[in-house]
Amino acid sequence: MSEQTTNYAINMEPCYQSLQMVDVNELIRSCKDKWYNQTLCKVNDSLVRLGIMQGEFHWHKHDDDDEFFFVLDGTFIIDLEGREVELKRNQGFTVPKGVLHRTRAPEKAVILMIEGTGIVPTGD
Repeated sequence: MSEQTTNYAINMEPCYQSLQMVDVNELIRSCKDKWYNQTLCKVNDSLVRLGIMQGEFHWHKHDDDDEFFFVLDGTFIIDLEGREVELKRNQGFTVPKGVLHRTRAPEKAVILMIEGTGIVPTGD
């Protein structure tokens, strides 16, 4: 893991189980990190994760997993080789497996991610 990667707070254990209400607002209020990634729950073979982000993540790819990003608040940018995708509130985008990408948020952004349970958030 690179030095830059250590600045990410990534929590892979789900904080909510089935039949529990998910309180995203409470997680947002309690967040102190600039790059926070919390697994909310597991649904079948997928994880639903919350990201509270400001700044940029490193370039990486996932060899076996697609990633879906959905913006709840702010602006979230996905850099791809030769292309930039800017997402605003209530917009989403899927990065297919094997595609090199970097995510960034110029200002604080809140996003949901849906990923396979085997994903390594920092890349393969």
